[in-house]
Amino acid sequence: MDNTTARTDPRILRTRQLLKDSFIDLLQEVDIEKITVNRLAQRATINRVTFYLHYRDIPDMLEKMADEMNEEIYRVLKKTPENPNSVEEEELTMLVNLLEHIAEHAKFYKVILAKQTPIFTDRLLKLLTELITAKIERMDGDSYYLSAGFQKDIAIWYGSSALIGTIVAWLRNDLPYTPLFLAKQFFLLHKLDTCCRTPG
Repeated sequence: MDNTTARTDPRILRTRQLLKDSFIDLLQEVDIEKITVNRLAQRATINRVTFYLHYRDIPDMLEKMADEMNEEIYRVLKKTPENPNSVEEEELTMLVNLLEHIAEHAKFYKVILAKQTPIFTDRLLKLLTELITAKIERMDGDSYYLSAGFQKDIAIWYGSSALIGTIVAWLRNDLPYTPLFLAKQFFLLHKLDTCCRTPG
Protein backbone atom coordinates (compact mmCIF):
# COMPACT_ATOMS: atom_id res chain seq x y z
CA MET A 1 0.00 0.00 0.00
CA ASP A 2 1.29 3.45 -0.94
CA ASN A 3 1.59 5.71 2.10
CA THR A 4 2.67 8.75 0.11
CA THR A 5 -0.61 10.56 0.71
CA ALA A 6 -0.41 9.93 4.45
CA ARG A 7 3.05 11.53 4.57
CA THR A 8 2.17 14.50 2.37
CA ASP A 9 2.47 17.88 4.06
CA PRO A 10 -1.04 19.21 4.89
CA ARG A 11 -0.12 22.50 3.20
CA ILE A 12 0.52 20.64 -0.05
CA LEU A 13 -2.82 18.87 0.22
CA ARG A 14 -4.57 22.19 0.89
CA THR A 15 -2.93 23.80 -2.14
CA ARG A 16 -3.92 20.90 -4.40
CA GLN A 17 -7.48 21.03 -3.10
CA LEU A 18 -7.54 24.78 -3.71
CA LEU A 19 -6.39 24.23 -7.29
CA LYS A 20 -8.95 21.48 -7.79
CA ASP A 21 -11.79 23.64 -6.41
CA SER A 22 -10.68 26.60 -8.52
CA PHE A 23 -10.54 24.43 -11.63
CA ILE A 24 -14.12 23.23 -11.04
CA ASP A 25 -15.26 26.84 -10.50
CA LEU A 26 -13.62 27.91 -13.76
CA LEU A 27 -15.04 24.94 -15.64
CA GLN A 28 -18.52 26.17 -14.72
CA GLU A 29 -17.73 29.45 -16.46
CA VAL A 30 -15.58 28.58 -19.49
CA ASP A 31 -14.66 25.66 -21.73
CA ILE A 32 -11.77 23.55 -20.56
CA GLU A 33 -9.59 24.69 -23.48
CA LYS A 34 -9.72 28.24 -22.11
CA ILE A 35 -8.39 27.31 -18.68
CA THR A 36 -4.72 28.28 -18.53
CA VAL A 37 -2.18 28.02 -15.73
CA ASN A 38 -2.29 31.82 -15.32
CA ARG A 39 -6.07 31.88 -15.10
CA LEU A 40 -6.18 28.96 -12.69
CA ALA A 41 -3.42 30.34 -10.46
CA GLN A 42 -5.17 33.70 -10.34
CA ARG A 43 -8.47 32.09 -9.34
CA ALA A 44 -6.72 30.01 -6.68
CA THR A 45 -4.86 33.12 -5.41
CA ILE A 46 -1.47 31.48 -5.83
CA ASN A 47 1.37 32.23 -8.22
CA ARG A 48 2.42 30.25 -11.28
CA VAL A 49 5.53 28.94 -9.56
CA THR A 50 3.39 27.31 -6.86
CA PHE A 51 1.30 25.60 -9.53
CA TYR A 52 4.40 24.14 -11.18
CA LEU A 53 5.55 22.74 -7.85
CA HIS A 54 2.56 20.40 -8.05
CA TYR A 55 1.87 19.81 -11.76
CA ARG A 56 3.70 20.02 -15.09
CA ASP A 57 0.76 21.64 -16.85
CA ILE A 58 -3.04 21.59 -17.01
CA PRO A 59 -3.25 18.14 -18.70
CA ASP A 60 -0.99 16.70 -15.99
CA MET A 61 -3.26 18.18 -13.33
CA LEU A 62 -6.35 16.68 -15.00
CA GLU A 63 -4.67 13.28 -15.23
CA LYS A 64 -3.85 13.32 -11.53
CA MET A 65 -7.35 14.56 -10.63
CA ALA A 66 -8.88 11.70 -12.65
CA ASP A 67 -6.56 9.22 -10.90
CA GLU A 68 -7.63 10.59 -7.51
CA MET A 69 -11.31 10.35 -8.51
CA ASN A 70 -10.93 6.68 -9.43
CA GLU A 71 -8.95 5.89 -6.27
CA GLU A 72 -11.64 7.51 -4.12
CA ILE A 73 -14.41 5.59 -5.88
CA TYR A 74 -12.58 2.27 -5.54
CA ARG A 75 -12.13 2.94 -1.81
CA VAL A 76 -15.84 3.69 -1.50
CA LEU A 77 -16.84 0.54 -3.39
CA LYS A 78 -14.80 -1.61 -1.04
CA LYS A 79 -17.01 -0.54 1.88
CA THR A 80 -19.32 -3.52 1.55
CA PRO A 81 -20.76 -5.75 4.29
CA GLU A 82 -18.29 -8.38 5.46
CA ASN A 83 -20.92 -11.13 5.21
CA PRO A 84 -23.66 -9.98 2.84
CA ASN A 85 -26.84 -12.06 2.88
CA SER A 86 -26.83 -12.24 -0.91
CA VAL A 87 -25.02 -11.08 -4.03
CA GLU A 88 -27.89 -8.65 -4.60
CA GLU A 89 -27.39 -7.08 -1.16
CA GLU A 90 -23.68 -6.68 -1.87
CA GLU A 91 -24.36 -5.05 -5.26
CA LEU A 92 -27.01 -2.74 -3.78
CA THR A 93 -24.63 -1.66 -1.01
CA MET A 94 -21.90 -0.91 -3.55
CA LEU A 95 -24.28 1.20 -5.63
CA VAL A 96 -25.57 3.08 -2.57
CA ASN A 97 -21.98 3.78 -1.47
CA LEU A 98 -21.12 5.05 -4.94
CA LEU A 99 -24.17 7.33 -5.09
CA GLU A 100 -23.52 8.64 -1.57
CA HIS A 101 -19.97 9.50 -2.60
CA ILE A 102 -21.21 11.28 -5.73
CA ALA A 103 -23.83 13.17 -3.69
CA GLU A 104 -21.16 14.24 -1.20
CA HIS A 105 -19.10 15.65 -4.08
CA ALA A 106 -22.07 16.67 -6.21
CA LYS A 107 -20.56 19.94 -7.44
CA PHE A 108 -17.46 18.20 -8.79
CA TYR A 109 -19.38 15.41 -10.55
CA LYS A 110 -22.10 17.68 -11.85
CA VAL A 111 -19.55 19.96 -13.51
CA ILE A 112 -17.30 17.29 -15.02
CA LEU A 113 -20.25 15.25 -16.31
CA ALA A 114 -22.27 18.24 -17.54
CA LYS A 115 -19.20 19.55 -19.38
CA GLN A 116 -18.47 16.03 -20.63
CA THR A 117 -14.80 16.41 -19.81
CA PRO A 118 -13.38 13.34 -21.61
CA ILE A 119 -10.68 12.36 -19.15
CA PHE A 120 -13.21 12.21 -16.29
CA THR A 121 -16.23 10.83 -18.14
CA ASP A 122 -14.13 8.14 -19.83
CA ARG A 123 -12.60 7.06 -16.51
CA LEU A 124 -15.99 7.01 -14.79
CA LEU A 125 -17.62 5.09 -17.63
CA LYS A 126 -14.75 2.57 -17.59
CA LEU A 127 -15.21 2.09 -13.84
CA LEU A 128 -18.98 1.65 -14.14
CA THR A 129 -18.43 -0.76 -17.02
CA GLU A 130 -16.22 -2.86 -14.73
CA LEU A 131 -19.06 -2.98 -12.17
CA ILE A 132 -21.65 -3.98 -14.74
CA THR A 133 -19.28 -6.55 -16.27
CA ALA A 134 -18.81 -8.20 -12.86
CA LYS A 135 -22.59 -8.29 -12.40
CA ILE A 136 -23.18 -9.77 -15.87
CA GLU A 137 -20.49 -12.41 -15.37
CA ARG A 138 -22.11 -13.47 -12.10
CA MET A 139 -25.34 -14.00 -14.06
CA ASP A 140 -23.70 -16.43 -16.51
CA GLY A 141 -25.02 -19.40 -14.59
CA ASP A 142 -28.57 -18.08 -14.56
CA SER A 143 -30.73 -20.27 -16.81
CA TYR A 144 -33.00 -17.41 -17.96
CA TYR A 145 -30.00 -15.23 -18.70
CA LEU A 146 -28.58 -17.96 -20.96
CA SER A 147 -31.87 -18.89 -22.64
CA ALA A 148 -32.77 -15.27 -23.36
CA GLY A 149 -29.89 -15.07 -25.83
CA PHE A 150 -28.08 -12.15 -24.23
CA GLN A 151 -24.90 -11.00 -25.93
CA LYS A 152 -22.62 -10.23 -22.99
CA ASP A 153 -20.94 -7.19 -24.58
CA ILE A 154 -24.29 -5.61 -25.52
CA ALA A 155 -25.64 -6.22 -22.00
CA ILE A 156 -22.53 -4.52 -20.56
CA TRP A 157 -22.82 -1.52 -22.90
CA TYR A 158 -26.50 -1.18 -22.05
CA GLY A 159 -26.04 -1.52 -18.29
CA SER A 160 -23.11 0.88 -17.98
CA SER A 161 -24.76 3.49 -20.23
CA ALA A 162 -28.02 3.23 -18.27
CA LEU A 163 -26.19 3.67 -14.97
CA ILE A 164 -24.10 6.67 -16.00
CA GLY A 165 -27.13 8.22 -17.72
CA THR A 166 -29.17 7.81 -14.53
CA ILE A 167 -26.41 9.40 -12.45
CA VAL A 168 -26.08 12.36 -14.85
CA ALA A 169 -29.86 12.97 -14.84
CA TRP A 170 -29.91 12.71 -11.03
CA LEU A 171 -27.18 15.34 -10.75
CA ARG A 172 -28.71 17.67 -13.34
CA ASN A 173 -32.00 17.56 -11.43
CA ASP A 174 -30.24 18.51 -8.19
CA LEU A 175 -30.41 15.08 -6.53
CA PRO A 176 -34.19 14.87 -5.95
CA TYR A 177 -33.87 11.34 -4.51
CA THR A 178 -31.67 9.87 -1.81
CA PRO A 179 -28.82 7.54 -2.88
CA LEU A 180 -30.62 4.58 -1.26
CA PHE A 181 -33.92 5.28 -3.03
CA LEU A 182 -32.22 5.81 -6.40
CA ALA A 183 -30.16 2.62 -6.03
CA LYS A 184 -33.27 0.58 -5.20
CA GLN A 185 -35.15 2.09 -8.15
CA PHE A 186 -32.26 1.27 -10.48
CA PHE A 187 -32.24 -2.34 -9.28
CA LEU A 188 -36.04 -2.62 -9.68
CA LEU A 189 -35.84 -1.26 -13.22
CA HIS A 190 -33.05 -3.68 -14.05
CA LYS A 191 -35.13 -6.60 -12.74
CA LEU A 192 -38.22 -5.42 -14.64
CA ASP A 193 -36.18 -4.96 -17.83
CA THR A 194 -34.73 -8.47 -17.50
CA CYS A 195 -38.07 -10.10 -16.71
CA CYS A 196 -39.84 -8.41 -19.60
CA ARG A 197 -37.37 -9.68 -22.21
CA THR A 198 -38.45 -12.65 -24.22
CA PRO A 199 -35.95 -15.25 -25.40
CA GLY A 200 -34.62 -14.54 -28.89
